[in-house]
Amino acid sequence: MSPNAPTISELIAQERRLTLPHFSHEDAYALGDLLVSMARKRHAPVAIDIRRGAQQMFHAALPGSSADNDAWIDRKRKVVERFGESSYLVGTRFRAKGTTFDDSSRLDPGDYAAHGGSFPIAVEGAGVIGSVTVSGLPQQEDHAMVVEALEHFATTLHA
Repeated sequence: MSPNAPTISELIAQERRLTLPHFSHEDAYALGDLLVSMARKRHAPVAIDIRRGAQQMFHAALPGSSADNDAWIDRKRKVVERFGESSYLVGTRFRAKGTTFDDSSRLDPGDYAAHGGSFPIAVEGAGVIGSVTVSGLPQQEDHAMVVEALEHFATTLHA
């Protein structure tokens, strides 16, 4: 883990701060478009997925990404769906206890991955309603890209 990795309290604060007032199909497209734009500027070989419940509302695969990234997206997203927290926070909680998600969660690592990159979409008054996921970079960078995009996106919703 990088020495600049966020702490559990910082990860929790991100989730609280990034609760949105609403999240529509148009919002999913705008957030996805923002992530694609960020990834293109950085030449990031990522796949991007946005879901509300079981519905995939946005998906993009940039140059250099592969079907393997889609498999990682599914596994990271399932962690968000099960725990209601970012996949990075869930994995960090296990590491803080001196273990790993794979060793201690009792969940099949072929189905679940507590690696950074999937973040809950939470709406005021409704709680977690979906997820936004990036895969293709080291886990801390996947997570940071999603958080950066959500921070920018949230300011447009509150403006």
